[in-house]
Amino acid sequence: MISTELARALHDSGLAWHPASGDAFRIDRPEVDADVFTVSEMTVEAYEHPTGTILGFNGTTEWALDSVDLEDALWLPREDQLRELLRATFRSLQRDTGTWDGESVYRVEAVIAGRTVSFTGSDAADAYGRALLALIDLSSASPIDDQAADVPWIS
Repeated sequence: MISTELARALHDSGLAWHPASGDAFRIDRPEVDADVFTVSEMTVEAYEHPTGTILGFNGTTEWALDSVDLEDALWLPREDQLRELLRATFRSLQRDTGTWDGESVYRVEAVIAGRTVSFTGSDAADAYGRALLALIDLSSASPIDDQAADVPWIS
C-alpha cells in the first residue's frame, strides 16, 4: 500500500479523488488517523451532495462517526490506479533484489519531459506514486510536452 506521506504529497499536488468501491483512505483526525477504511456499498459509501462529497459510514458501531467530508479523507491509491494515472508515460516496472539492506526495491520507468526517468520504492505502489508525483509537479509547473499537458485527473 502507498505510504501516507506519499499519498499526502499527491493530494497536496492536486491529485483529484472520485471515490469508488474498493478505494482505501485514511481520515485526517487524530483519533482515527492510523485506521485505513475502504469504500464499499456495504460499509462506507460516497454520497454526492450539492455542497460536496460525503463518505457515509453505514452501520458502523465501533465508533461514533456517521460521515466525513471528502476533504477530511486522504485517498491511498492502489498500484493499479497509480499505473493507470501514469497513462502513456509508463514504460516498465522492475523488482531489484539484493540491495544494500537485503530488501527488494521496485523501480518504475516513465517518460517525463521527453526523458526516461526511474523512480524507486519499497513496494510497487510507492514507486508508481513517486513517478506520478513527478508527472503532476511537472504538469502543474508548465506543460513541457503532450504527455504533461491536459491532465484531467488534477483538480
